[in-house]
Amino acid sequence: MTSLLRRIPTLVATLMASLCLATGALAQSAAKPMNLMVPYPAGGLSDVIARIVNQPLGKALGQQVIVENLGGVSGALGAMKVLGAPSDGQYLFQGSPNELILAPLASNAVKFKSEDFRLVQMIGVSPIAILARPGLPAKNVDELVALARKAAADNKPLTYASVGIGSFYHVLGEHFSQTIGAKMTHIPYKGIAPIFQDLGGEMVDISIIVSGAQVGGLVDSGRLKIVGTLAPAGKVEAPFLKQYPSVNDSKSVKDFAFNIWTGYFVKKDTPEPVVQALHKALSTVLADPAVHTQLEQQAVMPAKPLSLADASSEYAAQTARFRAIAKAIKLEAQ
Repeated sequence: MTSLLRRIPTLVATLMASLCLATGALAQSAAKPMNLMVPYPAGGLSDVIARIVNQPLGKALGQQVIVENLGGVSGALGAMKVLGAPSDGQYLFQGSPNELILAPLASNAVKFKSEDFRLVQMIGVSPIAILARPGLPAKNVDELVALARKAAADNKPLTYASVGIGSFYHVLGEHFSQTIGAKMTHIPYKGIAPIFQDLGGEMVDISIIVSGAQVGGLVDSGRLKIVGTLAPAGKVEAPFLKQYPSVNDSKSVKDFAFNIWTGYFVKKDTPEPVVQALHKALSTVLADPAVHTQLEQQAVMPAKPLSLADASSEYAAQTARFRAIAKAIKLEAQ
């Protein structure tokens, strides 16, 4: 006990020195822009979210925040660039399960683990729905399940589209196929736009995919239809989807609730005071009514603010969940 008491002044001095160094790093970095990495090309939903956030975040931090777009390797190329930057919090990564949890499991080119990143704050969740070609003879989930089972039995399985092997939407499609006990054929695409185009052209049967504001227009024009949402039973996650039933309210499928979340991450070894400053700024952004309105216009529901401890727990839980699903569907790195 006496030895510990003697060490207290030294421990306090070490802690204060670390705090001063981190605070000094923040003060020095305020003179230069922060980079907000979006791991996809400009123009998509991820990019739109970043451009809703970057100016309010810059205001909260007192420095300019520049959106950087770097697509490739299912979003992992941008993640790897962030990991190669200094651990000073000046490179913020906008991520989702697609890049940080699934990409390392699906691609041998990805050289990082989910645990190499730390979640600072969630920003929004986007609804997932089962979209179908207009002529598919299924109006709801129960009819889709019956159709898929019959097609599989006739050795003419339904086709489902995703944005690539190992992507969030590929994993959901394979998980759905496994859940209903009906083999379906995966058709990978290079983006969401060509998926919507081929659904409208009756070239592919379904896609279990993010359903933002654009989907509402395509449904209204008759270019595709919504068979069901992946919201929890009895719950609606986006107002424009309220007229459609949830998969989980069907007779055929239960416990198949998913959405795709967007969060802001730093390297795991970023100093704690820097992480706390970023967390405070992002929480301020998340409380901004204008940010809420702009996210909701994109059918992105603002996330519930999380403490840093809860953010870490949530990220760990999400990582464990999708690793278990990837194992169940026998996802292999290629």
